[in-house]
Amino acid sequence: MEKGNMQSKMPPDKASSSQLPVLGLSKKRKLDKENAPEPEKKRIRGAGTAVTMAISRPRVPTVATMSRVKKQDAAQKAPLKSGPWHTTAVTTDLKSRKPVSACSAPKPVSAVSPTTARKRPSKRPAWDVKGQLCDLRKEFSACQVQTEVLTRENQELKSQLGQAEQQAKTLEAENKVLTAELTETQAQAKEDQLELARLGPRVQELEEHLHTQEALVKSLQEERLRLQEERRDLATRLEVQEVQLQESVAALAKSQAEITAQAALLAERTEHLHGLEMERRYLHNQLQELKGNIRVFCRVRPALPGETEPPPGLILFPPGPNGTSEPSTRLSLTRPPDDHRCSIIGGLPGPPVRYDFSFDRVFLPGCRQHEVFEEVSLLVQSALDGYPVCIFAYGQTGSGKTFTMEGGPGGDPQVEGLIPRAVRHLFSVAKKLEAQGWSYTFVASYVEIYNETIRDLLACVGGAQKCQGANYEIRLAGPGSKELIVTNAQYVPVSCQEEVESLLHLARQNRAVARTAQNEQSSRSHSVFQLQISGKHMGQNLHCAAPLNLVDLAGSERLDPGLSTGPSDQERLKETQAINSSLSALGHVIMALSNKEPHVPYRNSKLTYLLQNSLRGSAKMLMFVNISPLEEHFSESLNSLRFASKVNQCVIGSARANKK
Repeated sequence: MEKGNMQSKMPPDKASSSQLPVLGLSKKRKLDKENAPEPEKKRIRGAGTAVTMAISRPRVPTVATMSRVKKQDAAQKAPLKSGPWHTTAVTTDLKSRKPVSACSAPKPVSAVSPTTARKRPSKRPAWDVKGQLCDLRKEFSACQVQTEVLTRENQELKSQLGQAEQQAKTLEAENKVLTAELTETQAQAKEDQLELARLGPRVQELEEHLHTQEALVKSLQEERLRLQEERRDLATRLEVQEVQLQESVAALAKSQAEITAQAALLAERTEHLHGLEMERRYLHNQLQELKGNIRVFCRVRPALPGETEPPPGLILFPPGPNGTSEPSTRLSLTRPPDDHRCSIIGGLPGPPVRYDFSFDRVFLPGCRQHEVFEEVSLLVQSALDGYPVCIFAYGQTGSGKTFTMEGGPGGDPQVEGLIPRAVRHLFSVAKKLEAQGWSYTFVASYVEIYNETIRDLLACVGGAQKCQGANYEIRLAGPGSKELIVTNAQYVPVSCQEEVESLLHLARQNRAVARTAQNEQSSRSHSVFQLQISGKHMGQNLHCAAPLNLVDLAGSERLDPGLSTGPSDQERLKETQAINSSLSALGHVIMALSNKEPHVPYRNSKLTYLLQNSLRGSAKMLMFVNISPLEEHFSESLNSLRFASKVNQCVIGSARANKK
């Protein structure tokens, strides 16, 4: 019964899944119709055989028992009656999955075959109750023995089950630990795989870098071998070079001695050259003084297209003492016979009157611009030597003063005037003097004096009327300085001829011009182009500074008594009066300087006040008197020549260079 309970408690799948043979399962015997109430007797198997005992009371079979019985009946091909007959199955170690038999000591014995069962004694008769009782006792004893055996087996199985359960718990704990370790290991493996996937390109890159470095190392090793070879070659060459160096050191010492001697000779020759340069400057100045510190050149312009040709004999150029081979210095102006001017005796027309003038140089109408500048170039160079130089053009309106000073329109180099040619010459000479240790700086300004008002031609754009806003006055450059400047005027540093030409173009656009009775475009103001020149010789510690003034005076005209009183005519009248007044003041200043008067009226005119440093005895002055060849301009030409002749007779003191 205990065995049957154990069998019912076990799961069906485990009971049926036992791999051990089933202990001898007895078949039921059929009851005789006569002995139906009596219990059915089972056959007793041999020693060690598992025996089943019939139970008088029938039990309801379990599902597992019924399925097992059906399988056994099908195997024996004999139907069995319903009953709880079953054997104890082999238990299995569930945790360790190792089969363990119910009884380890006795080995199972196979069931009795049907042939043996037939050899048993025949069934006792019903009347042999005693024999049946003996049989039952024997069978009961066998059952008790079997029960004890099964009880021991059950206890052993329980002990094994406890051990298996304890082992299962241990294995389950170990399984959990191993599962956690497995999970952690798998996570770590995934991370390692990701890290491996991430490090794969890096490893490949490092491998490529390694290959590159190996190639580089190989090339460096080859380079090292090559350099070692070169080092050996260089060592050999070094030995040769050391020998040559020693020879060169000896030659250098000899050369240094020669250089020292040459340096001393160079210094001596430089000093001698400087002495020659100073002597040249002195002789140049003496030559200019012999020519006169105040010189007057006369230039007669040719007749322009559309003008009436002058009558023969109006202007004559008598040859000099040496004939026509030397430049002309004399000019004769002959007044033609005039029917309106009659002689006192007889009322006949007056005879022609001849006026003779002598100047430092007379330029005929056919003279070119470069011929005029050749006579002026030496005087211009005196400005680099530190002597103030002033060149101005004087004459009636339309006589060619602006053409002489600035040149013709269009920028033709053949008709350039004195200003651009003088600037080019100064830059060229200064460049040559740099080889002798001289360095020069140039600062240019360009102003005009219109109706005794100063205007800056370099600060005006779009016409002269826009220049009237600023206030321009003549002041000393600073305390203790004798240099005069125009306040608020533009003083522009220049270093080449192109910069000066741009300034001249701007000034030409801004200068005040107007139509007069004798000229369509007459300059109605005095223009003064001033170039401040500063030079220094660092070797000799010499400094020199001097201005070069190139002045285009306004055209002189006589006042016309029949001039109308209109606004424009009144403006022309005012301009003419201012021009004549300033020209007269210039003549008075020159006469005062010639007469050595204690007071020179520089302040009588803005023109003379601005040019006083270039008119004094320490300056060199040249005046161009320009005249027209036309007969209708005879009177104005005669007045201009008379004024120039007076200036030519003036003698001022010796010029002195502004040196420090």
